[in-house]
Amino acid sequence: MDGRKFLVLDGGLGSELIRAGFDIKDHPLWSARLLVDHPKAIKNIHKSFLLSGADVFITATYQASIEHLVQHCRLDESKALDAIQKAVKLAHEACNEIGRNWKQCFVAGSIGAYGASQCDRSEYNGKYVDNMSLKVQDLVDWHRPRMKALLDAGVDILALETIPAQKEAEALVDLLKEFPAAKAWLSLSCKDDRHTCHGELFSDVVQTISSSEQIVAVGVNCTSPLFVKSLLQSIKGKVDLPFVVYPECGGEWKDGERMLWHTARRYRKDLERCGQA
Repeated sequence: MDGRKFLVLDGGLGSELIRAGFDIKDHPLWSARLLVDHPKAIKNIHKSFLLSGADVFITATYQASIEHLVQHCRLDESKALDAIQKAVKLAHEACNEIGRNWKQCFVAGSIGAYGASQCDRSEYNGKYVDNMSLKVQDLVDWHRPRMKALLDAGVDILALETIPAQKEAEALVDLLKEFPAAKAWLSLSCKDDRHTCHGELFSDVVQTISSSEQIVAVGVNCTSPLFVKSLLQSIKGKVDLPFVVYPECGGEWKDGERMLWHTARRYRKDLERCGQA
């Protein structure tokens, strides 16, 4: 975003909020609930990420759908949009309070997959795109209010995250056209070393979406560290874009329960190698 060779993403906001004592694990809004209840906690964690070396803050809007903010926080639609914009304000305040002169930082507006709003972990399989009544335009319309709110609030870039299927990736790229000045990265969730969670070839999806001049980086998140290197190697030389990779503790959702693959320590060297892929 500014010519540096690499930028460091922040850590897991939800995980840090849980460590701080907030019970968000089973709430439909996850960390986004605290935009209404405890916004200062979000800002404090943003600040801690900056002090720990992060260059990019991702807003607490991954699961902040309008309907869930209305339903679970008893907000009207206008106030729900305000809550989304507050997430951007909190990130900017964190940068300013620590001091932008100390370290330049960037605010990425998080836009999670449609599946994240279903509270059934379907962002990890993408099965909802097989619903014959769910058209690409339906996904475009659903994502539009949050994208507009984040851009109006002044994010530096959009983070289109945990996208499990090509259909939704294409919908988001189509939506970006309505905001021609906007730039975004798009990261896919993948089930193995070749395929998205829905089953398309990762390399095919990335090549398709990278034709958009508004997509400035591509990559993976919510994906086993075992697969990251192979996934990135599958697109190396095929797209002329930076790669984005999120930290991942090494776990998966299975039968409604969180199952650990292995401890994060075992993957430390693998993750270092992935960074060089």
